Parts: sequence; C-alpha cells; structure tokens
Amino acid sequence: MELEELIQQKKAKAEAIRQKGISLYPSRIPAHTAIGETLAGFSEGKNVAVCGRLVAKRSHGKAVFADLRDATGKIQLYVKADLITEEKFFIFDNIEVADFIWCKGELFRTRTGEISIKLEDVAVLSKALRPLPEKWHGLKDVDLRYRQRYLDLISNESVREVFIKRSCVISGIRKFLDAQGYLEVETPMMHSIAGGAAGRPFKTFHNEYGMDLSLRIAPELYLKRLLVGGLERVYEINRSFRNEGVSIKHNPEFTMLEVYAAYADYEDMMFLAQELIISLAKELAGGMTFEYQGKNIDLTAPWQRISFAGTVKEKFGILPQDEPEVMLKKLREKGFAKDAERLSRSQVAKIMEDILEQQMSMNPVFVTDYFANLSPLAKTKKDEPLVSERFELYVAGMEIGNAYSELNDPLEQKARFEEEIKDLDPDERKTVDEDYILALEHGMPPAGGLGIGIDRLVMLLTNQASIREVILFPLLRPEQ
Repeated sequence: MELEELIQQKKAKAEAIRQKGISLYPSRIPAHTAIGETLAGFSEGKNVAVCGRLVAKRSHGKAVFADLRDATGKIQLYVKADLITEEKFFIFDNIEVADFIWCKGELFRTRTGEISIKLEDVAVLSKALRPLPEKWHGLKDVDLRYRQRYLDLISNESVREVFIKRSCVISGIRKFLDAQGYLEVETPMMHSIAGGAAGRPFKTFHNEYGMDLSLRIAPELYLKRLLVGGLERVYEINRSFRNEGVSIKHNPEFTMLEVYAAYADYEDMMFLAQELIISLAKELAGGMTFEYQGKNIDLTAPWQRISFAGTVKEKFGILPQDEPEVMLKKLREKGFAKDAERLSRSQVAKIMEDILEQQMSMNPVFVTDYFANLSPLAKTKKDEPLVSERFELYVAGMEIGNAYSELNDPLEQKARFEEEIKDLDPDERKTVDEDYILALEHGMPPAGGLGIGIDRLVMLLTNQASIREVILFPLLRPEQ
C-alpha cells in the first residue's frame, strides 16, 4: 500500500473514533504504571493499567493480540469482543500500530508463558496519522535517520541505547568531578571576542545593545576568570560552536567538558583525564579493555607519552623556532604536503598532527611538548622555553582531550595574544581580550586546565564510527 493511501486510511479511522465523541488527544491521563514495573511485579490475575505506543497488532479469529511498548519495556495485550463493552472494542478495533493508548486489565500468562494483559478498558492518548517506518523492522536510510531522529529512535533499539549511554556518560562525569570537590558552573555562550581556542566563530548581533557577538568557540577564558575570583575548582559541560568543516569527527555544534584546578599543572590534568576516563569505561564499557571498530583498546595505566617536539624533529627535522615556510619545506622534502601553498604556523602544525594521528596506537597516548607558539594560553617549560607544558590525549587515533599548565602572567599573555593575532588570516582577525588581561592583572593562581570532547568520548564508549551517531540532531545539508 502506498504511503498516501496509508495516511488516508489512518485519517478515516481517526474520524470514525472522533464521530463517537471520543477525544483523540486527551490531556488527562488515567493512573498507570510503567510496563517494566508491571512485568517485574507480575502476579496471576492482578489488575494493572499501562500506557504506551502500539507496535504490533494481529487478529486470530475473534481474538486480537497486540504489543504495547513504553521506555521501560513491551507487553502483550489480549482483546476479545465478548470481554469488553462494544464501545471499548470499537476503540480498539480502530486504533493501529503507532497510536498511543492507555489500557487496563488482568495479568495472565499465555500457553507459551508470555506475560499478557486481558483487556477490560482502553483509551486513545494520541492518534498517529502516519505509519511507523518499514513496519517496525528498523530504519535503514542514514540521511533519513539523522533528519527524522524520532523515527530512528522508534525503529532502532540500538540507537536508543547509544543515547541512554550518552546521558550516563555525562552524569558519570558530574558524579566523578563533584566527588573531587569541583563546582559545576555556567558561563556565557555569546562572546564579544571569540577566544579560548583556535576556530572560526558563528557571528550574531544583539539588537538592544547594538553589539556584534560570536557564539563561543570555548568557555576557557571565562572559567579562568572564576579562578581569579576564588572558585578554585570549576568545570563546565558546555555547548560550543565552530563555523568550520563537518566530518565523522566534527560537528559545528558540539559538547565539551572543561575543568580548571588552582594549584595544579598539566601533569595533574593528565592524571585527572586518565582516572575520569577509566572510571567511565569501567561503568559503561564493561572494563579496562573494550572493542572499538573491530580493534581492542586497553586503558591500563600508565598511559603512553609521546613528545610532539621530539617526534617532528626526528621524522621531519622540524624545530620549534622554524618559520612556517621552513616547516612546510621540510615536510615536502619528506614527501608530505606537496600540494600545500603558503600556510600559517597553525595550519602546518595541523598537517603534522594529522600525520602523527594516522600512526597512533589504539590505546591512549598523551602527546606532550607542543611548540609554545602553537599554545598561546599555556606556560612554557622552564628548561625549554620554546616548548609548552601542554598535552593532547589521543585514543584510537582520535583526539579526545587537550590540557595546559595555564599561563597566568598578564604581560606575557597579552604579548602572546598580540603575536597570535598577527598570524591570523585577515578575515579572521580579532582584538585582544583586554578584559581577560585585566582579570589576570588582579592575580590568577597557578592552575591546570583540561578539555575533553564529550561527543568523541561517547563515540569510543559506544563503539560508533561517526560523531553523527552520538548527536541527537546533527547539522545536515539542506535537502535538495
């Protein structure tokens, strides 16, 4: 049957019920219990009431069987015309798969042992005017799954499990950090100056104040203002936005964890990241070892460390003091970046990172010793002033986290900002965040800061290859 024909059939049945003076979308819901609770508390002959979506309906002569599902489980309904009133049987006869109903009856077991409800009463809660996709056998069209995620959640139980686990990851992060004395805070999502990370912002405008604003690319500079204010351990589970490319690892709107601790450094943040992820894996992935895309990951500590400065010197002969043109020339001599034109220092660094990323093991790796001129918010090493106290955390060859010993010298920070701005393309130019410098001038304690990409972390813990599989409503191209 064609879709339009099915829709017309459903509308006709809805009208038949409405003609009887029965509401199809009532606001008052009779008392009921969850299906899972009903199944767990089974007792032969017990009277129960449940709500849910009808997911199957089949006739066997004068009897009708149906399956009702809610978020907690599924139960079979048994209906016989001579066991309920004519009006109630009429309602049941005209409800269909996809409709939401309330029903009441007596629990019993069928001859095959299946727990069922012998229906005595039924009410429509919401009449669906479109059929469920592919008759409940699963939604396969990937683009449709993302555009109409509600159908994906209805059809694919594994998808629902991913997003339930995502919620558990976020609550697990909160539980872990709260137990260590961190305070959860909220900082602005609209910034007058986009800072705290490298990235192209989304622009917006505030009419009342006549202000140009950007959606935040990172909450870092506001969180560090809180360190100045005496909140010594803070974290934010934040939504950030970058007006850049889309890939299996990138979505323009994404979720980050950022954590800051006074009197700590990047070594402390290494330990924190390691312990947090191990804690989540034990709770949600079954232990210290689990599979990701057909390969095993082992989180057993201590995690491997690789020096970025040491590796690029060994592989390409690149030094921290090299100008971007020199770095690019050395990469080309080794057979890389042959088609690249004139690039900024950060663009050349991105090429180097991509090359290293492809050679990572599946197990966690801390990449340390990033060039200071690539890390404008990080302190430099005491004995190596061209190298920063910074790491990036990779798992399964994918960047999961980034951390620094936070720079708290206001004069050096201002000079770094001014140098960073000179390195940007003209259309990306921005001004120095003088308000942040002012905050630093009032004194910020030494601190460690850590950022973890929650979307990518969920990808790992749920064995998903694409970031779109762990974001409920990813940004998509307009339909043609």
